[in-house]
Amino acid sequence: MINLPQEVSFWERGWLSSNNILLRDASQAILVDTGYWTHAAQTLELVQAALGTQPLTGIINTHLHSDHCGGNAHLQSAYPAATTQIPSGHAAYVFDWDPAALTYTPTGQHCPQFAATDVIRDGDCFEVGATHWKAYAAPGHDPNSIVLFCEATRLLISADALWGNGFGVVFPEIEGISAFDEVGATLDLIETLRPEIVLPGHGSAFTDVAEAIERARKRLTGFKSNPDKHAMYAAKVLLKFKLLEFQRISVEDFLQWSAQSAYMQELKTRYVSHQSFDAWFEELCLGLQSSGAATLENGFISNT
Repeated sequence: MINLPQEVSFWERGWLSSNNILLRDASQAILVDTGYWTHAAQTLELVQAALGTQPLTGIINTHLHSDHCGGNAHLQSAYPAATTQIPSGHAAYVFDWDPAALTYTPTGQHCPQFAATDVIRDGDCFEVGATHWKAYAAPGHDPNSIVLFCEATRLLISADALWGNGFGVVFPEIEGISAFDEVGATLDLIETLRPEIVLPGHGSAFTDVAEAIERARKRLTGFKSNPDKHAMYAAKVLLKFKLLEFQRISVEDFLQWSAQSAYMQELKTRYVSHQSFDAWFEELCLGLQSSGAATLENGFISNT
């Protein structure tokens, strides 16, 4: 059992949505990350159950992937006075709403349009009750991601920069932009901060931080030595994520969705030139089935 400061509530969500962290005192309540859009009603229920009549005063997104900010619009409708802070790097694409630049179109995902009132930058600080938080740039998985750290409690909100067993797909690499070194630098930063409790973007909270960093570094070393391995991992993650949303879909329709995903096409072109798209897609689906992540039966693929 991990004991958190009274100002902090942590809700571990299923993998389609990011985890949510509520930072709360008598005068403010800030939700860090809002999950995927299909889970927005559930996210709102969690917030309302925790706050009762107290209003949500703010939203902070660690980064702008759809599983971390997909609930923004729904929460903004319920709490119109709440502010929304987003990392500065992609802020212009939110202000002028560009779903392609925000990666929603190329990933084949969806994020309802939301508004942002301010940005949060590397070095920015804020207080909630007795907890003082500082934002740190954490590029790699996303070039504009941040993490939040409370030095007094040694508590880190790590988003997708560090999980209990690895880190998020390094999305810039899909586009041919080198980012593995940035992942390593972010792991070095986290090690320097010396957190004792980590609240990750996905998976359970954990305290074996040194071991988690070591596991992440080993994973990173494997990806750097074999970029094809990372590419196939990224492709399977994109398929699995969408399958979590579909739950069950015909293989033909799933192939059509996949062929329309710019990121899937990019991965195929860059790393799998020796196969047709259809053959590669079939191989990926069989891989999901062999790992227990999906089942294939009678022309349909189902999430498991």
